[in-house]
Amino acid sequence: MIDDPLLLYETFLKLKTDMTTPSFHRELIEIDRYTLWHPFTQMQDWMSEDPLVIEKGEGVYLWDTLGRRYYDGYSSLWVNIHGHQKKEINQAIENQLNRISHSTFLGLSNIPAIQLAQRLTQIAPKDLSRVFYSDNGSTALEIGVKMAFQYWQHQGGALTKKVKYVSFVNAYHGDTIGTMSLGGIPLFQDLFKSLYYPTYKIESPTCYRCPLSLEFPDCHLACAESLEKILKEHHAEIAAIVMEPGVQAAGGMVVLPSGYLQKVRALATEFQVLLILDEVATGFGRTGRMFACEIEGVNPDILAVAKGMTGGYLPLAATLTTEKIYEAFLGKYEAFKTFFHGHSYTGNQLGCAAALANLEIFEKEETLNTLQEKISLMKDRLSTFDEILPVGNVRQIGLIGIIELVKDRKNKHPFPLEEKRGIQVCQEARKRGLLIRPLGNVLALMPPLCSTAEELTEMILILRESILACDWSSCNPG
Repeated sequence: MIDDPLLLYETFLKLKTDMTTPSFHRELIEIDRYTLWHPFTQMQDWMSEDPLVIEKGEGVYLWDTLGRRYYDGYSSLWVNIHGHQKKEINQAIENQLNRISHSTFLGLSNIPAIQLAQRLTQIAPKDLSRVFYSDNGSTALEIGVKMAFQYWQHQGGALTKKVKYVSFVNAYHGDTIGTMSLGGIPLFQDLFKSLYYPTYKIESPTCYRCPLSLEFPDCHLACAESLEKILKEHHAEIAAIVMEPGVQAAGGMVVLPSGYLQKVRALATEFQVLLILDEVATGFGRTGRMFACEIEGVNPDILAVAKGMTGGYLPLAATLTTEKIYEAFLGKYEAFKTFFHGHSYTGNQLGCAAALANLEIFEKEETLNTLQEKISLMKDRLSTFDEILPVGNVRQIGLIGIIELVKDRKNKHPFPLEEKRGIQVCQEARKRGLLIRPLGNVLALMPPLCSTAEELTEMILILRESILACDWSSCNPG
């Protein structure tokens, strides 16, 4: 073990000429363990594990510093779309780099940011005509929340009382204080409760564990009644409803029942409340449509996008809104109706250039059309998982395959989190060349959209084998 950071760095410089030697790998791990703090990672466990260090990628594959190849089964946390080292995006970034990498967006504009805004408004749901750039999903959503708040303040009169929000139990919208206020995952968020602003929480519309013990579609979306009740009683103080369309992602990959989003849109309109949709995870083709809200033909008032926006290359996000909301912020300088928000890298040229190339590939390669056969293939291959003892529920939306592991199938009882069942399966998958990351007892396969039928089939087979390789003797078959 090398304790001196300077000596570690000097060793690193000596070894870096050969990036696949065991000694280089070990030294990188040493540096990592004594200098880094990884997100959503228990670092005490990290110190005793054998972490991967990624050295390169191509297509749907990643290679570590020991030369081992893996399928990128979670698209590098749901961001990669067309694969790693996509030449068109590489070239777009290089071309832009040769012009300028960044200039401020405060008081200035730039070519790729203008062009990208035009493209985004062309492909976005109806009436979303204004684009506000940021750099990550949490920020994009927080911007939307602030826009909604300030919009009602500008309306004057009784409408200035609309300062609260409705969000969902088990939702995840990010890690800033504002977005955590909207979230509903106790493990992530309860510690910080005293910092949050007040929100109304309603039950997530999860059919597998329906809180009303009903069956879809005979339930007639009774789960939406709690939202209707809150809006009837409190709409005068509610600025917006905030939700993820199609699927609650980090909150357990809960697929929403058909028609639920339409019901929410109708209620928001009826009670004069804005609808903010968080498509950070679901946007840019993940659900088989460019945006998940298109599946039910719903148009939000505010839309937050990020992750796949640049094809998995650079951090870039955007908040889109309507002309009506935008115009509420217009006025003379001294009225101070300006939206006072921004950051140093707003509208960054490199990120916008990558995003433009990403969207051009969607069009050139007809990504959304070719995706449909892959979605059907995934559905067919996942249908056999029901027979595996610990699998309580299999669900899918677009090219997102979801396996929920349970200790008791009959009663749908989950494994205690401390048993690390999801982690165990992911470790088995890693041995077989597939990288995925669990959400507790939920396994999510979200490969790049460019995955071929053969690659997708092999990933699903590895996932199946990895589940079977674990010890499930404590399960109750029901």
